[in-house]
Amino acid sequence: MGPGCPGLKKIDPDRRIWHDEQSERGKNGTVPSFHRKVSLRTASINIDDSVLVQQSQAGDTASMERLILKYQHRIYNVILKMCGNADDAAELAQETFVKVIESIEKFKGRSSFYTWLFRIAVNLTLNHCQRSARTATRSLDAEEVDPAGETGQLLKDLLSDDRAVDPAVLAQSHELCDLAKRLLLELEEPQRAVVVLRDIEGMDYAQIADVLNIELGTVRSRLSRARSHLRETLETMLK
Repeated sequence: MGPGCPGLKKIDPDRRIWHDEQSERGKNGTVPSFHRKVSLRTASINIDDSVLVQQSQAGDTASMERLILKYQHRIYNVILKMCGNADDAAELAQETFVKVIESIEKFKGRSSFYTWLFRIAVNLTLNHCQRSARTATRSLDAEEVDPAGETGQLLKDLLSDDRAVDPAVLAQSHELCDLAKRLLLELEEPQRAVVVLRDIEGMDYAQIADVLNIELGTVRSRLSRARSHLRETLETMLK
């Protein structure tokens, strides 16, 4: 992907973010190459996005690398929750940053770089999902969850609250986290995008509206319908 794009060629190992080899996940079980830990020296540099964008537009590749480093994990995580496939998420994340590298000179700053970046990632992922029509093949009706158990009650509590779900709460239970992922894949892509941006990325409604280029009221209605669908699915499972 992205042949001839200098931003994705091998970088000095001391500051490595990307390399252009094929993702290893699915072959040897390792995480995508761009998702690996990089040096603390680079990670410790904290520069405002607008400064890094200006420097990137002036041709400073180190600034572009820092932008990628700052957002690569979050972009990958959001895409993964939307598409449900690690290999696809790795490819889409890389494609996102290829587009960023190719388009950075055209970025006018009408929105924040953060919003612009996530808009690219979400649009690519939605298009991918629509093209592939890839949905979860495992039926949630067959799942067995104890309605009186901790997992069932906690997920019901989370879905009854309009606030963003705390990822730390989900992380406390592998069962809950796995169930939440499968529930997400039951949603239609537009609703799933809103839930992921709200509950995984922690965006507010205005940010979501900006990323998805929809009205604020549409964000609220999609989120409401998504939560309603998730609650109904969960209630069916807990009967």
